[in-house]
Amino acid sequence: MAKKIAKTNAARMLDKENIHYELLHYSAEDGKVDGVSVAAKIGFPAKLVYKTLVAIGASKQTYVFVIPVAEELDLKKAAKATGEKKMEMVPVKDILALTGYVRGGCSPVGMKKSFPTFISAEAQQLPEIIVSAGKIGMQLKLAPAELTAATNGQFADLSASVQ
Repeated sequence: MAKKIAKTNAARMLDKENIHYELLHYSAEDGKVDGVSVAAKIGFPAKLVYKTLVAIGASKQTYVFVIPVAEELDLKKAAKATGEKKMEMVPVKDILALTGYVRGGCSPVGMKKSFPTFISAEAQQLPEIIVSAGKIGMQLKLAPAELTAATNGQFADLSASVQ
């Protein structure tokens, strides 16, 4: 009998909101949990797989940014999207306490507290995107509009690289 894999907090929250998603699993035994490696492991192009980044503005407000795994967050664009003067990344050591998730398993859905969430604008052109399910080894595939609904998010120009 196959071992039943427990749902993550993010998946339970999507269930509660009646948001359709698909859980995807991958092995993290090789230690490769960066987004590009995860995309290859789950068999999807990197442009469909998004990472969750946490940053803090000059006002000390925490923000969540969801961008393609092969791109970098442009802090100036992030600041502009949020109306902040300046933006900086939250140190990795502070991610768990702030979000309830570990680095590499940080989902934009189901954090300890609800933070303003911004999703890379190009996601709007895609039927589905893939984000962390809140645990290393698990991903969620869902429609970008469903992700914005689940996170009260909004789309914005965030990426440093141009495609």
